[in-house]
Amino acid sequence: MNTRVCAGVLRCALPALVIAAAQAGQARAADADELAKKLSNPVAALISVPLQFNHDDGYANGGRRTTLNIQPVAPFSLSTDWNVISRTILPVAYQKDVIPGTDQAGIGDITQSFFFSPKETGPSGVVWGIGPAILVPTGTDDLGADTWGAGPTVVLLKQDAGWTYGALMNHIADVAGTGSRRQDISSTFLQPFLSRAYSGGRTLAFNIESTYDWKASQWTVPLNISYSKVTRLGSQMISYQAGVRAYLDAPDGGPDWGVRFVVTLLYPK
Repeated sequence: MNTRVCAGVLRCALPALVIAAAQAGQARAADADELAKKLSNPVAALISVPLQFNHDDGYANGGRRTTLNIQPVAPFSLSTDWNVISRTILPVAYQKDVIPGTDQAGIGDITQSFFFSPKETGPSGVVWGIGPAILVPTGTDDLGADTWGAGPTVVLLKQDAGWTYGALMNHIADVAGTGSRRQDISSTFLQPFLSRAYSGGRTLAFNIESTYDWKASQWTVPLNISYSKVTRLGSQMISYQAGVRAYLDAPDGGPDWGVRFVVTLLYPK
């Protein structure tokens, strides 16, 4: 093939290659946007494994706490109309002088939630899920309550024009336990959340992960602000998130501020 023929072939093929590359880029961006939208929905039909790193500081006596929350989420189809979404939180923690004069490391108690949620939203566009939340006493080195707990959990949200807003709540009370470290538990977790999605799989999110301890009559109220990005690492879809938080209320001697970094492995169907 002479030079003139090669040049002609390139002139014909180059526009098609450019168009194909542009279409592939648009498809990747659309995939990232859709995954970012699903990540903002706690009961979305998306398998994901968030690895959430938290560091809290500002405790009395210079105390600090570092926690890695392993949080796999898996949806299961119950019927043509219903899903059940399993959400697990397994904390792996290290803390120093949170309890003055102590240095602790190990795993905390598992919180296991199951949300029963309709596959299709109604005319209002509200997404909801309801089910049980279970506290499993897996804590080591005095990092757990040494008792089983259970109670209801519910989530309500709406997604519209790039916005996601709603709230997640649970209440857990102890239901068993006879160990020497057993705690009498009655706590309510309330998490209002708001996020704004942007093109390219980017999301700016706000939430308040408030907990009320009915036994101690005490709120713990951290305000979280975070930014995340969905992208592809080789063949693996992944989300990166970074954020900061300030404690609006905390027990005496509790933390003042914290940071959060999250890597989420995504497995879209």
